[in-house]
Amino acid sequence: MSHVVVVGASVAGVKLVQNLRSEGFTGAITLVDQESHPLYDRPPLSKKYLSGAASDPEIALTTAEALEGLRVETRFGVAATELDPAGKTLTLADGSELTYDILVIATGARARRTPWASTPGVHVLRTRADADELRKELVPGRHLAVVGAGFIGAEAAATALAAGVKVTIIEPIGAPMGRAMNMEVGGIFAEKYRREGAELRFGVSVENVERTGDRVQVTLTDGATLDVDAALLGIGAVVNTEWLESSGLALDNGVVCEGTLAAVGVSHVYAIGDVARFMNRRHPDPIRLEHWTSATDQALIVAHNIAHPDDLRSYDPTEYVWSDQYDWKIQIVGHTGSDHWTMVGDPAQDRFAVVYGESQGQAEGAVIVNWPRALVDARRSVASRAKADELIHRLRALLEPSSTAPAKAAAR
Repeated sequence: MSHVVVVGASVAGVKLVQNLRSEGFTGAITLVDQESHPLYDRPPLSKKYLSGAASDPEIALTTAEALEGLRVETRFGVAATELDPAGKTLTLADGSELTYDILVIATGARARRTPWASTPGVHVLRTRADADELRKELVPGRHLAVVGAGFIGAEAAATALAAGVKVTIIEPIGAPMGRAMNMEVGGIFAEKYRREGAELRFGVSVENVERTGDRVQVTLTDGATLDVDAALLGIGAVVNTEWLESSGLALDNGVVCEGTLAAVGVSHVYAIGDVARFMNRRHPDPIRLEHWTSATDQALIVAHNIAHPDDLRSYDPTEYVWSDQYDWKIQIVGHTGSDHWTMVGDPAQDRFAVVYGESQGQAEGAVIVNWPRALVDARRSVASRAKADELIHRLRALLEPSSTAPAKAAAR
């Protein structure tokens, strides 16, 4: 009977074992994770869980009892340290070994750190323990410096402001999420942050962070110094592949995979989630996606491929990611960031869309804010490679008086 070992019990790993059983796989399954208490969802960590509005049970992906019901053996609190694909053996930090028929790598990524990350009062935000520590800083009247205006930094900043904390956001490029959306579109979000009360220091980097008494001193590259109560480093993530360096797997900012998500040249090893760097017909080079939706979709594909090896499927996504910031639900479809873009709607009305792509060319992607009906059209258009001007025309039609009432109802 086949034995599947899954390394990583975040959303990708958990969905994988659940989907294996749904796909009819009857063999043995072992789920491994270095955390003693994994099985929680990560998106709430910068939002409702960080604020205290969501408890541990509310962010749980599943329970130990549910896994037992699926006949999944768990090895939690022990990290994977070495993989031998030739011998189909996984070595764990406690010296024990697991043999397998199929291995799925779902070890994800960790927060990128700096030399100051171990400084008291300086935080990262990737795990539940990280969120627990950062929450202690969210006391009204305190001052938090957020280094990095990507999704994690922006979401945590919004949560802190809602808690009555003074927030200064530091970002070396000139706009939040500018790499993902382009600088001009990012500027729309910068204006929203200002209206919500955030202090923005854009176009500068952090030169040094040090503890001075009970304060944290942040020195910027323009010579300015911030005296704050705490700092959050939101400067990206690093894939967890160091333990695979002796395995012989192709590693390049992730595990390099075929379209089926099997590791290149090793058909019995798969990778899913943040750690997977895969071939795709939409892209000239292998890509890696750090999105919740991608992790769940990849888990479904790999579960099918393991349970039905004679009917292999490839992962061909239309990328989708969301972010909740203040009263804006931001949803991103496809490839954004192009200099060719068109605004539909009005940010001042808290409902708009940005469509990327030359008017007569393909709709490459879209950013949607508080507009569910527009999201449906955008996802369909990007997936079918419709022209950008066709999508723009349909979205503008949604703003006509006859469409306004249903659109508002959908937004609620």
